[in-house]
Amino acid sequence: MGKGSDHALPAAGNEKALRYALMLTGGFMLAEVIGGVMLNSLALLSDAAHMFTDVAALAIALAAIRVGRRAVDDRRTFGYHRFEILAAAFNALLLFGVAAYILYEAWQRWSNPPAVQTTGVLVIAVLGTIVNLVSMRLLTSGKDSSLNVKGAYLEVWSDLLGSIGVIVGALVILFTGWNWVDTVIAVAIGLWVLPRTWILLKETLNILLEGVPDGIDLPQLKQALADMPGVSSVHELHVWAVSSAKTSLSAHIVYNPDAAHPEAMLAAINQMLEKQFEITHTTIQLETEACGTAVADASNAGADHWRASV
Repeated sequence: MGKGSDHALPAAGNEKALRYALMLTGGFMLAEVIGGVMLNSLALLSDAAHMFTDVAALAIALAAIRVGRRAVDDRRTFGYHRFEILAAAFNALLLFGVAAYILYEAWQRWSNPPAVQTTGVLVIAVLGTIVNLVSMRLLTSGKDSSLNVKGAYLEVWSDLLGSIGVIVGALVILFTGWNWVDTVIAVAIGLWVLPRTWILLKETLNILLEGVPDGIDLPQLKQALADMPGVSSVHELHVWAVSSAKTSLSAHIVYNPDAAHPEAMLAAINQMLEKQFEITHTTIQLETEACGTAVADASNAGADHWRASV
């Protein structure tokens, strides 16, 4: 017996706010690139590379909302939600290249740092801080209802630190004449991007490999299912994510028909999964006797074959 629970998607987020934030951040990123080249500021170019992560995050969030609206069809039964993950993986790989270029250029400049036009750098960095603050304000209302918007909000927040770093560097050069500080700030921003990029890549690879989503303790989830009244055992349990906001679960559950009615049991299981683990997309097969896959589960997983007393 199988049953799928509510297939409704989480809130898509504020598309209008994302669009405005993308226009602001993308436009200013181009200004930082032009300013960094004209003013000989590697720190400004490095901050532009950092701001690129914001632009990518905003674009991915906006594209995911739009593409996600496309209905499922005979070839894509999960729809187009994985577009967000593919775009994020591409973004992560591209950012590794950008960070590597920044670090290489910093090494080239270290022995002979060029003169930096601090006034122009300072003006651009201050404007960048203002742009980040406005973008954060635009995204605040939707960050608690959408993981896409929340991710974009955190990207903009972190970029604010990069703009502040450029301001500090420009002020130090202005009062001391130490042009090498620009290179140090650039390296610091580049190193700030790398860990975040690595985390992003690991998360996207985990989803593409259909791994257990972050934040879900699989042994705890198995035990919670096994502890449900009337359940004798659980096998063929799979938990994966189609996108960062769409977690799915499938399982075979052996139950005692004398202890629980199948419809009531399915309702109770789905209610528990939604309340404790925030999983609403499920496919559960109830069995009065374990099917052949239970034997394979027991031989392959050993102690992972859970049983509960009825």
